[in-house]
Amino acid sequence: MRKLNNSELKRISIEDFKKTKKNPIVIILDNVRSAHNVGSVFRTCDAFLVEKIYLCGITAKPPSNDIRKSALGATKSVSWSYVKETINVIKKLKKEDYQIVAVEQTENSTFLNDFITKKPTAFIFGHEVDGISQDVINMCDQVLEIKQYGTKHSLNISVCAGIVISKCI
Repeated sequence: MRKLNNSELKRISIEDFKKTKKNPIVIILDNVRSAHNVGSVFRTCDAFLVEKIYLCGITAKPPSNDIRKSALGATKSVSWSYVKETINVIKKLKKEDYQIVAVEQTENSTFLNDFITKKPTAFIFGHEVDGISQDVINMCDQVLEIKQYGTKHSLNISVCAGIVISKCI
């Protein structure tokens, strides 16, 4: 086995990326405090051709050196907007017939392995310590949870986003 070098990977240009049909997935980052996590989510969204990212509340937004370090240029390819109130994004996307799914631990959540969607979906990821606010959860159509088996009760938000997006495309 031989490792491929970058020139052999045949990556598309940013211009071609913008023209490429995207997966019907939108990501909402609700008060994500770490710019490094935000950058990692941008990079994941580029890798999986995600439609758009909404940055809400205290979530860091480009330009930011900390986002740049982990995004590796994905802020230039992935479409994004800043909206102060997450609830306003949810209202907008519901009018556009998106299924709104919080990724959180709640009563009656659906485990990722059991999750199926047949329509455009917006996934919400929340604050690294406090998670998604109850007001936002109340507006969601569904809550999705990643089953965990160890002693910790949560995953890093950028890891969580990667798992969810890769399962749902």
